[in-house]
Amino acid sequence: MSRIQARFEHLRQEGRKALITYITAGDPSPEVTLELMHALVRNGADLIELGVPFSDPMADGPVIQAACERALAHHVGLRRVIELVGEFRRHDQDTPVVLMGYLNPVEVMGYEAFAQAASAAGVDGLLTVDLPPEEADAVLAPIRASGIDPIFLLAPTSVDARIDSICAHARGFVYYVSLKGVTGARTLDVAAVAERVAAIRRHTDLPVGVGFGIRDAETAGRVAAVADAVVVGSAVVSLAERLGAEPPRLLEAVGELVSGMRAAIDAQVGEVGTGGVR
Repeated sequence: MSRIQARFEHLRQEGRKALITYITAGDPSPEVTLELMHALVRNGADLIELGVPFSDPMADGPVIQAACERALAHHVGLRRVIELVGEFRRHDQDTPVVLMGYLNPVEVMGYEAFAQAASAAGVDGLLTVDLPPEEADAVLAPIRASGIDPIFLLAPTSVDARIDSICAHARGFVYYVSLKGVTGARTLDVAAVAERVAAIRRHTDLPVGVGFGIRDAETAGRVAAVADAVVVGSAVVSLAERLGAEPPRLLEAVGELVSGMRAAIDAQVGEVGTGGVR
């Protein structure tokens, strides 16, 4: 059982939903990234998505695009991101870490070399936004052999056949993009999300995480009532943008945001009595 599977199973037994938080590695600096990762865990994050800085992050909105630019200014590339995970693992052997980004850096490094280095550092999952499952065989073989779960995105426009195909390739969990557009965009229609999550569950027993458009604790709680995991990215990264020059204030603000979302998720799940993660 992978670390991601074990975490979801533990949450299921506790009757709780997962809070997955995204930050961009190297933003506002590599040193603060490590502090942020531990702060996220201390304040209730169950999994960490660690963004790999990329020069053309086409699925991301202005907030995460700017974070990638700040990280690249610190010369943080894929190898440094993997090193950061290894440094994180010196103090945390339990929290799953998923690398989220684009295929190009992985392809340049080499699929086998990436899988071996990432696994040795303690990476648990890989989500490459621009990699369709039909073209993923060359990547999937080495990362699966190294114990890394491939995570795939599902969109509001995904038809049944597409959902079936993606779920067949995925491990760990599947990530439902809750709205059309880029990260950080617009207000979420939670009723529509509930319908799509129910549709996805007809195709897989994997946990379903929901991300894009979750900006506050109230929305996080409402999404937790209908999904297995809530993914929060831009709301956290925007704090790095605003407070990056003041790491103590940044850590405090991130802690307040994440702990508030954690409390809202736990309260909502308890209120509706859904029984937690499937």
